[in-house]
Amino acid sequence: MKKIKITSGAYTFIARLEEEKSPESCRWLLSMLPWTDSMIHVSWSGNACFFRLQDRAWSVPYEGSPIRFPSKGEVLLYPGNQPDLQMGGELYFAWGPNAFSCGNGNLSGNHVLTIESGLENLEEFGKKVHIEGHQETKLELIEK
Repeated sequence: MKKIKITSGAYTFIARLEEEKSPESCRWLLSMLPWTDSMIHVSWSGNACFFRLQDRAWSVPYEGSPIRFPSKGEVLLYPGNQPDLQMGGELYFAWGPNAFSCGNGNLSGNHVLTIESGLENLEEFGKKVHIEGHQETKLELIEK
């Protein structure tokens, strides 16, 4: 089972790669690692943060049953290939109650990661992003 380390400042999270649920999305994510980007807070969805993907994931299909209401610690890949809804994709990190959406309507995404370690600090991290603004965040493969 592959694990992804997510670090931002003093925060560290370890997540399980959900290869059985979303194999193509996970392959895409692995191809991006190591990856450092600016984590920002959502505008419409509630308690979640995300990386902007622009059009980098447009080739990734929806897999299984895309999720609209992720639980705390679930990370979704929204490919962004529905430009009428949202301009560009997102790697979406739920840290509390949320409903994945944008100004043009509801969104859903493929479940790519589940945070298993550090979950007790996820809400604190989410609030930091919400109040202080973008936080440089790194994702890297730690177990193959």
